[in-house]
Amino acid sequence: QVPLVESGGGLVQAGGSLRLSCACSASGRTFDNYAMVWFRQAPGKEREYVASVSRSGGSTYYADSVKDRFTISRDNAKNTVSLQMNSLKPEDTADYYCAARNAVSSEWSGSLRYEYDFWGQGTQVTVSS
Repeated sequence: QVPLVESGGGLVQAGGSLRLSCACSASGRTFDNYAMVWFRQAPGKEREYVASVSRSGGSTYYADSVKDRFTISRDNAKNTVSLQMNSLKPEDTADYYCAARNAVSSEWSGSLRYEYDFWGQGTQVTVSS
């Protein structure tokens, strides 16, 4: 298991910002072996891809719906991955989940839910209009 704990969610007005964090506390494992991803799930909807970052942090990818508003980053020294969310919209309201996968390639990260093995419990983000 790779324990992942998200934090930073909350209530914000449209146009505002939030920064989500995901901390990995697995002992005996190297955080930089894992590609990391953020997904989100709105009430009554499927869980959808938001953004991902490769093991090295050198490659990042975004869903079109968040591109130019959200930024994913990682700090391998602190075993954390973050999601900076700016210009938030009511449609960004969802539970946000981080997930990890042991990746062979240092620049790979996937956008499909089944590609990730370890998941956090989620943090709730609510954007009011």
